[in-house]
Amino acid sequence: MARAVTLAKIANCRTVLLRGIREKTERNGAVEMEQAARRLGHLLGTVSGATGVDEIRGYEGDAARAYLEVFGGLIVVPEEESCFRSRSRRPPLDNVNALLSFVYTLLTHDMTAALEGVGLDPAVGYLHRDRPGRPSLGLDLVEELRPVIADRLALSLVNRRQVQASGFRRTEDGGVVMDEGTRKEVLVAYQKRKQEEIPHPFLQERVAFGLVPHVQAMLMARFIRGDLDGYPSFIWT
Repeated sequence: MARAVTLAKIANCRTVLLRGIREKTERNGAVEMEQAARRLGHLLGTVSGATGVDEIRGYEGDAARAYLEVFGGLIVVPEEESCFRSRSRRPPLDNVNALLSFVYTLLTHDMTAALEGVGLDPAVGYLHRDRPGRPSLGLDLVEELRPVIADRLALSLVNRRQVQASGFRRTEDGGVVMDEGTRKEVLVAYQKRKQEEIPHPFLQERVAFGLVPHVQAMLMARFIRGDLDGYPSFIWT
């Protein structure tokens, strides 16, 4: 399970970078993104041969670092409007991190609800260690969807200037939060994105983005109950 989820996450991160390279109107940062995409491609083969969960977690961390080191290159607006240096949480230290954290929370909520809807306990995970109060299984399945749903949405909102730097403020502890108007703008965009249809790689039919968490939860339940030989993780193409 940990291998399947991690492979999907790495593959989807790589696809986000490759699409970003194709969509760039200038070559600034493209070389670094191409190098990161190659690194992710190499890690796909490495993870496929991994045997232990801790080993897989290590490779997942390597992939996340390679991806996040060049993530800022996918942002095309001027740096004074939105910049991304590295991933920061609790608190997020810049506008993009605040946006990512909010969308990740929305996606995790949807995934947790989907797992409960098919009768699975969201707290019992494979990749994420179990901790009291943490939806570890929900976080497992969110990993493969974050690049496709959350990261692409955040980049679209920033690059199209649907969210503005003026919609964020810095708190006393140095963190950055969104104002109410920006939060509403993101919620509306998230709901619109959930209505868009994409081809599902396993079902071989088009489904709305918003149904993907429910489909993956259903496939997970079928795998656990023995109806499928393996869990078909979501790989975006």
